[in-house]
Amino acid sequence: MRYFSFIFLLVGIVCCTATYKAFNANVVSTDNKVIAHRGAWKKNNLPENSIASLRQAIALGCYGSEFDVRMTADDSLIICHDSTLNNLSIENTKYSVLNSFKLSNGEKLPTLREYISAGLKNNTSTMLICEIKPSTISKERSLQITEKVVNQIKKLKSTQQVIYISFSHDILKKVEELQPGAITLYLNGTKSPDQIKDDGIDGLNYHVSVWKKHTDWIKSAKQNNLLLSAWTVNKTDDMDWLIANKFNFITTDEPELLFERIENSPVAKGWELTWNEEFNYTGLPDTSIWNYAVGGNGYGNNELQYYTKDEVGNAVVKDGKLFITALIQTKEKNKYTSARLFTKDKAEFTYGRIEVNAKLPAGRGTWPAIWMLGKNRSEISWPECGEIDIMEHVGFDADSIHGTIHTKAYNHIKGTQKGKAIFIKNPYTEFNTYAIEWTSEKIDFLVNDVVYNHIENEHLTTAEWPFDQPFYLILNLAICGNWGGKKGIDESIFPATMEIDYVRVYH
Repeated sequence: MRYFSFIFLLVGIVCCTATYKAFNANVVSTDNKVIAHRGAWKKNNLPENSIASLRQAIALGCYGSEFDVRMTADDSLIICHDSTLNNLSIENTKYSVLNSFKLSNGEKLPTLREYISAGLKNNTSTMLICEIKPSTISKERSLQITEKVVNQIKKLKSTQQVIYISFSHDILKKVEELQPGAITLYLNGTKSPDQIKDDGIDGLNYHVSVWKKHTDWIKSAKQNNLLLSAWTVNKTDDMDWLIANKFNFITTDEPELLFERIENSPVAKGWELTWNEEFNYTGLPDTSIWNYAVGGNGYGNNELQYYTKDEVGNAVVKDGKLFITALIQTKEKNKYTSARLFTKDKAEFTYGRIEVNAKLPAGRGTWPAIWMLGKNRSEISWPECGEIDIMEHVGFDADSIHGTIHTKAYNHIKGTQKGKAIFIKNPYTEFNTYAIEWTSEKIDFLVNDVVYNHIENEHLTTAEWPFDQPFYLILNLAICGNWGGKKGIDESIFPATMEIDYVRVYH
């Protein structure tokens, strides 16, 4: 009899484990990345961690709604982020006292039971992301809180709708012990993916700044089949970076905005990030990626600048951006200095979506450019090698962006180049995304995902279409020249700077 009871128990455990494994697979494969931080509260000015903000997250269709659990002096589990409420320590105050304070919308302070119950009602898609706050009193109390939380969730039959997160490694280990197969994510940002894997935790939910500092952890986490998540992400450039890197989840105070960024992202259109330079370091540009052009020979356009190498005044990376700056500074026969960086022999691309997020310098005489040349330029020279001008701007033509190709048949020497311009409102004060989408059949030029120039392959010769080969990228800020200097130069504009936030290549 005992033998058959054991077999029955073993089968039950295996079935339970299989259920959780299948659930984990669903978590990993979801296309909905949006986790509302303390509910969807911000847009409608709802209280954080309220049942109203939870219901709004469910109404929006968020993948998850995050909330914080603490325990009062009389062992009641309540939903509250801070360790104090109205200057009272939650851990040292009874629930009956704390419950006398109402949230800004008139709600009472929700208990865990009330919050989970509300989260289960009329909800078929939004997960409940439970952050268990460590005790400030003792480790033992932290584990006691954890046990009470897990038991309450089990009692409410909500185990498959809850994901556990915590800054405490011990808490997550306790969750795994109490609820085998539970999904757990570590928040603290101090452990590598290999360490998390060894600990049996399911994923890493780190602040976006940690991920940008340890970009190698992204690949490592994926190789270890760990869940990738980031908090608290409210800036569009951070959202776009995480989306491009295919994070499983993104926690935000702005779920509506994040849904919009996901819908309009290159990833949603089928592109996959294959190369990027995010400039998340400080100092000179990374020489494993960038070469310098050096000299002041006019560069075929009678430009007036001297391009320097290793001069932080002309090219420097700081605050997550590349700054290319033109100065009034005599160098040899040239009155101005600047920088021109290129990726030849280090990063070259055939087809794909190439996008650069940049803020441009204003003023007559500037000529910033983001462009590409064929790798075979040294063998067959220009224009036979082909040129793709992703973005050109000349300072006298305010607010206009140009996208152009040059080939043997179509180039500005002959006046046959194929180019168009688009007017944008804010190239000097805001970052805009300049891109091409390039295939064997066409090149589209885009600003902020608006196509303004479309060039088709005529299927004639390489004189018309030399674009079925590797090209390298160039970033530079020229001064004057045949085009940029058509209306002279305003010397009051210096120093003039082009800022590059990132370069991303998708295929």
